[in-house]
Amino acid sequence: MTLMHSSRRAPLRSLAAAAVLVLAAWPALSGCAATVDDFKDDGKLHVTAAFYPLEYLATRIGGRYVDVSDLTRPGTEPHDLELAPRRIAALTHSDVIVYLRGMQPAVDDAVAQSGVRRTVDAAALVPLEDHGTEVDGRDRTTGDNGSGGRPETAGADPHIWLDPVRYAAVAAGVGRALEAADPAHAAYYAAGTARLTARLHALDAEFAAGLRGRTTDTFLTTHAAFGYLAERYGLVEEAINGIDAESEPSAARMRALQDLARREHVTTVFFETLVSDRTARTFAGDLHLRTDVLDPIEGITAASRGTDYFEVQHANLRALQKALGVRT
Repeated sequence: MTLMHSSRRAPLRSLAAAAVLVLAAWPALSGCAATVDDFKDDGKLHVTAAFYPLEYLATRIGGRYVDVSDLTRPGTEPHDLELAPRRIAALTHSDVIVYLRGMQPAVDDAVAQSGVRRTVDAAALVPLEDHGTEVDGRDRTTGDNGSGGRPETAGADPHIWLDPVRYAAVAAGVGRALEAADPAHAAYYAAGTARLTARLHALDAEFAAGLRGRTTDTFLTTHAAFGYLAERYGLVEEAINGIDAESEPSAARMRALQDLARREHVTTVFFETLVSDRTARTFAGDLHLRTDVLDPIEGITAASRGTDYFEVQHANLRALQKALGVRT
């Protein structure tokens, strides 16, 4: 029993009523979503995170004093998340909700309904930018994008966590929220925030050093998720699809990208673990290029190249080094 997409959502009052009805049937329902029992009075701060990068921050900063629930199950594409009424109802028992407005419309609606006073919107902690799907680095929002037609635009890019510096700023905001919600353990949360942000700044230094000496700045991926990472380290992301990993590129765009791949000596087409690799493999096959994984870290699964954010980011760095011709 899931909510329909935004264009077909039921009125908020109907959703709230449905949530109340489903609460009565919880014992018969299965799944790993948070329930009222998960929010029992155990002395911990109960935090609900919208998806993995935010859940990771809350868990690492909060440690033993928090109980963190993730609204997005492992293996689910966060952009496509729909919420069952029982999950919306469970959200009301949170002490703190951490989400990223605009990333998951169903979560935005649920947060608005929840009545929870302490919420952290990651999009309010760092500025979001427009990262379109331009070819050849042309302007993302005006003029021709090299495809022979109108520019392809994507709107605000939510993938801020792929830039370690922006992610550190979000971590600091989450830490402040935990301190405010649980002053008795504020020093613990502050120490956890300091450790995590230091690791993120060290990761930033690793990327900066690890990408020196590259033979090209351009990398090609199916999903325009790496704009902030590219901007941070002076790279050029060229995406077959847009911010929406499931969108279909035009024939004109495919031709323009093929020309660019030849001109810029692109060796690799990147795909990710949570969506089909069909487009990447087709494009790579036409040009006899390699394929590899560049993970947007929207969730950790058995297919991930690592068990947490830092391990997967190190795998991403190694993949970029190989694709960009860095001698290691």
